[in-house]
Amino acid sequence: MLFVLGQAIWRDARSGVVALAGVQVGYVLWYVLAALGLGTLAAQLPFAFTLLAAGGALYLARLGLQALRHAGKPAGHSTEPSRKRSAHPLRDGFVVAISNPKSLIYIVALLPPFVDPRSAVVPQLLLLGTIAIALDVAFGLIYIAAGSRLARAMSRPQTRTWLDSSVGLVFIAIAIGILAELVLRGR
Repeated sequence: MLFVLGQAIWRDARSGVVALAGVQVGYVLWYVLAALGLGTLAAQLPFAFTLLAAGGALYLARLGLQALRHAGKPAGHSTEPSRKRSAHPLRDGFVVAISNPKSLIYIVALLPPFVDPRSAVVPQLLLLGTIAIALDVAFGLIYIAAGSRLARAMSRPQTRTWLDSSVGLVFIAIAIGILAELVLRGR
């Protein structure tokens, strides 16, 4: 949700909504793949799972570096939030969702306790996925509303620089944490 919040702040609420839609499309893909047994496949091919996690961490680090680069613009550069819509918030939201292996873990861990194998599984998965996505969209819209309000507060250059730097550092810290976990797990 930090990515969606960032889009609402840096661009506008519409970009936040489009990014949220991209994230949800990614989650739908994870739900479909989980239903098809990707969780079992990930357990059987840990190297592929590790590559996915590393790719996601590197992408997140890229987003963090972009935020830091934006925060370091010269003082004469406009500090107003950009009103030019991102050309790729849907794609970026999708990539953020599918490149996060913790999404797969969450979905694979979330579904089995609520699925009765004695009944038709697909309708159960469809219902559970729909509920989870509806809740995620509701919370995402709250983040977007908060981001829109925060964007107005960012008319002060110091606030803008602080927020851009903070988001960038958080993304990079998460990426480093994921990569460190992968390295330690690989031992």
